[in-house]
Amino acid sequence: MTVIRAIVTDIEGTTSSISFVKDVLFPYAYKRLPAFIETHGDTPEVQHWLHEAAKEAGIVEAPRQEVIELLLRWIKEDRKSTALKALQGMIWQEGYAGGEYQAHLYPEVSAKLHEWRADGLHLYVYSSGSVPAQKLFFRYSEAGDLTPMFSGYFDTETGPKREQRSYELIADAIGELPEHLLFLSDIVEELDAARAAGFRSGWLLREPLEIPDAPRHPAYRTFDDIVL
Repeated sequence: MTVIRAIVTDIEGTTSSISFVKDVLFPYAYKRLPAFIETHGDTPEVQHWLHEAAKEAGIVEAPRQEVIELLLRWIKEDRKSTALKALQGMIWQEGYAGGEYQAHLYPEVSAKLHEWRADGLHLYVYSSGSVPAQKLFFRYSEAGDLTPMFSGYFDTETGPKREQRSYELIADAIGELPEHLLFLSDIVEELDAARAAGFRSGWLLREPLEIPDAPRHPAYRTFDDIVL
């Protein structure tokens, strides 16, 4: 069997519950986005992402309130917009830093990440959330600051998670042949794209999800079950 030298992991449904993002982070951003943009809208970074959101929506010039309403609608739709994810990350930073919540982790994840690092594996994150949001997530996790565990982070600026080319670019960035990389996710279409790029794959099917009789990818309940 090919030796695994690095692991690339998704977040939602893989290291952490989808409900934390859906029931805590999304409502927090939705409630605070209008005031955040009104108070930070003149900063270069926020201006950049507001412009990118408008461009994505095909809006040439729009009043700020129209862009705010667009972003609020996208939050409700869970739109995989790089601009939206970047702005959400800035808002979530305030909540994390203020101690309003900590990022959920499944019970075995922290210990397994430490074990893999001790074994010499390099760890990476690939999530639809922005890289800054990913770093916040693991910095303010229920298990403490886990950012020292990770060698790098990738988001949708690299490419969509269901496209083979995105994983080819990640392998190039890591500097390893794809067959030495393991991608972990709860989304089978993402795993299909990673496998098409040459990655090994691991399908996280947390309870109460059922594991199919003949899964398309090696299927695991927890990180402890993963066979390298």
